[in-house]
Amino acid sequence: MSIPIGEVVAVMGVEVSVRAFENSNHETHFFQGKKFKGISIREFVSITHGFREIVCTVEGEYLDEKSFEVEASEKVFTRKLKLRPIGYFEDDEFRDGIKFLPKIGDVARLLSEQQVSSVFERDSSDNYIIGRLLKEDLSISLPWQKLFNSHLGIFGNTGSGKSNTLTKIFTVLFDNKMENIGSSSKFVFLDFNGEYTGQQLTDPSYKRVVRLTTRNNEGDRFIVGDDEFWDAETLGILFQATANTQKPFLRRIVSGRKTFINVVDSLTRYAQATLRLVLRSQDPSVEALEQIKMLSRNFPEADGLVDLLKRVGLRSTANAHSFHVGSPPDWRFLADNDDYFTETFEPLIDGLDLSSVSGFSELQIRASLQIIRDVLSGSAQYEHIQPLLRRVDALKHDFSRVVAVGEDRKTDMPVTVISLRECKQDVKKILPILIAKHFYERHKDVVSSPPTSTLHLVIDEAHNILSQQSNREAESWKDYRLELFEEIIKEGRKFGIFITLASQRPADISPTIVSQLHNYFIHRLVNDRDLALLENTISTLDSISRGQIPTLPQGACVVTGTTFDIPMLMQIDKLPKEREPDSSDVDLDEIWGD
Repeated sequence: MSIPIGEVVAVMGVEVSVRAFENSNHETHFFQGKKFKGISIREFVSITHGFREIVCTVEGEYLDEKSFEVEASEKVFTRKLKLRPIGYFEDDEFRDGIKFLPKIGDVARLLSEQQVSSVFERDSSDNYIIGRLLKEDLSISLPWQKLFNSHLGIFGNTGSGKSNTLTKIFTVLFDNKMENIGSSSKFVFLDFNGEYTGQQLTDPSYKRVVRLTTRNNEGDRFIVGDDEFWDAETLGILFQATANTQKPFLRRIVSGRKTFINVVDSLTRYAQATLRLVLRSQDPSVEALEQIKMLSRNFPEADGLVDLLKRVGLRSTANAHSFHVGSPPDWRFLADNDDYFTETFEPLIDGLDLSSVSGFSELQIRASLQIIRDVLSGSAQYEHIQPLLRRVDALKHDFSRVVAVGEDRKTDMPVTVISLRECKQDVKKILPILIAKHFYERHKDVVSSPPTSTLHLVIDEAHNILSQQSNREAESWKDYRLELFEEIIKEGRKFGIFITLASQRPADISPTIVSQLHNYFIHRLVNDRDLALLENTISTLDSISRGQIPTLPQGACVVTGTTFDIPMLMQIDKLPKEREPDSSDVDLDEIWGD
């Protein structure tokens, strides 16, 4: 038994009114050596109904307007509490859900700290503790089995403690379970700001850091397999190909390469045959000529051919219609003058060697050769494909610094941190999509049913790549980008693939993605659009918890979702200095002080 604080005077649906006894509003009570929290908003009380204790949360308190006069001068008001049942105790174990309701006259009592802990905590033996209840100041062990078997969302404005929470969640897991994780699970962190490349998360012996940079050639490379790179979907991701014209063009490139994959030095032969076809054509194409002039600049050790092609022009009169070299009267028509072509062009064409070309350079060469063939055959219009070729030319240099085609010979680690801090903005937007697709497809291809291994993809600053507000990209590309992640978050669970998203602007993320998350850690948010999104997409977030989000102190968050019976207000423990993410606020007193 515990301290009685009132009795039920009304039950209207699931709303219970309790008349509070005198002296029930003290902040703290002590009874039989136990400490009890007093009555206030969001505190818990139990109502004894027969042999059961119905657990209720306090949603409000008020003075009853039905007052009466005493000695014709003083008025006495009745203090009442507004409660809502959330569960009940059975065999000293808390069970959530409204199965029983109290009746008028039942006595309401305070819950001890131990009982309050049992409301939130399921199994304290695992010791997965990341913080304390904000009001009750009690340490709570969260059910890690259910938490990491779900998609997580961590939201909060800058400086609210979001990064510390993300790091704390996984740091405590790795500290307790890393030896058991072994090779059965992989954790991939997409780190936009380089916050997790040091001593964070876990011991360096379990963590592989991939530092990508577009500033120079000294950084690491993200390795993709040859079959994975030469895929129309992958190339479409990298270069934002449109669905109706540019993706079919990429498919023709990939299909043509695959057809002649076993031919020795097939790329060199392909280029040589195309050069001869263009230069000696009886129906010359100026577009094709200009294309091979630009293409020749990408050939290794082909300066002589480049200089010769600069001299080639089109002669079109009543008596001649051919590419030529020279000027009157020394015309050299390439379509008819076999001896001149054989003596001048053939040695340079035969001397081409593209056997060492690979990756993005091979793609650019094959794309140029393919558009030349398509234009000559009339199967494509140059102006439709030209934007794609320009993107390949513009991004090839940057992508070659961060992506390599081949076999990854480094040993897989349980934790992989991919830092994009030193990448250009264009690469930051595109590369995470390639990385997510790489891990998603690779895990899906090898996983059994039911899954015996898991993949956990953690995306910090997720609004960078999951925003649907961007006006700087084509709608078709934006649709593909969002559809890829929507597929992962919708279908990934059956393959053992789980996503953790952290963002300071949840309203910028697709509502479909936010609504598919299972559990949420919500720090301070003040923007109306962010708060409206939470209200419309998170069914487990009650109005009282939602109303506290804009005023949460630093490090505090509302924890809610399918894993938790009721929302919790938690103060997340701060990590030691050496293990906290590299996102600390600048100390102006230190840098500007005396």
